[in-house]
Amino acid sequence: MNQVESIDYLKDELKKIEAWEKEQKDLWFWERIGRLPFMLLDKLTPKFIQDKIGLAIDEIGNYIQTGGQYLIKEENILKKFAPNSSSDELHIGLLERVPISKMDEIADELRSSRTKMATVQGATTGIGGLFTLAIDIPVLLGLSLKVLQEISICYGYDPKEKSERIFIVKCLQFTSSDIVGKKAILEDLSSFRKGGQNQQMISQLQGWREVVTTYRDSFGWKKLFQMIPIAGMIFGAFINRSSINDVAEVGKMLFRKRRILERLHDIEQS
Repeated sequence: MNQVESIDYLKDELKKIEAWEKEQKDLWFWERIGRLPFMLLDKLTPKFIQDKIGLAIDEIGNYIQTGGQYLIKEENILKKFAPNSSSDELHIGLLERVPISKMDEIADELRSSRTKMATVQGATTGIGGLFTLAIDIPVLLGLSLKVLQEISICYGYDPKEKSERIFIVKCLQFTSSDIVGKKAILEDLSSFRKGGQNQQMISQLQGWREVVTTYRDSFGWKKLFQMIPIAGMIFGAFINRSSINDVAEVGKMLFRKRRILERLHDIEQS
């Protein structure tokens, strides 16, 4: 079987991703104070709203184990690669020899689409200030999971597999982590397919609730102005757009890196 890309191309693209990873390790001062607005939010939010957030977080927790309601169908994404194929012909294996440039094209298309969706959603939930902000958090998390799954499929990885859902959660963690966390996650992901690594990563998650809390708190400072009714529309639209764009970028880079490394390995073994 002819190889899709040259080894030089793959190595050059890998260097670009590694340069991006290095840039991600920069820590801004506001990341350290990001939790403060949510400390305030927790004090001001009525208990019934906090309870709803808690239920949503518990529900999202099912994603790691079974995918729950957040597990998407791969057919819609695969159709973008093979529009003339029937449903019976569509499967992840079709992407095994698809050029990475084509994978990038579809991933970028999805990133743009989901970013626009997040913009509308952020504006909508920004209307009511504090109360609709509480609703916005779990909705944004659900959208983040969806776009990461879609991008995983673009690069030939099936989110129906538990190991891939773990990888997706680590991508989500990476987006919201500080410099120490980013470094640790990159080290985890670099050996993702090695023996025992999946189980080790599961133990490091320490429960989905902690993942969600970290993710929520990481953009707390950004959400502060969204607590203002009406004006929150503007802030909500901008913030949610930025958040999903960042999540999609991380997903693309990390899944893309895996695909490049696997193809380099295949070439070296052939």
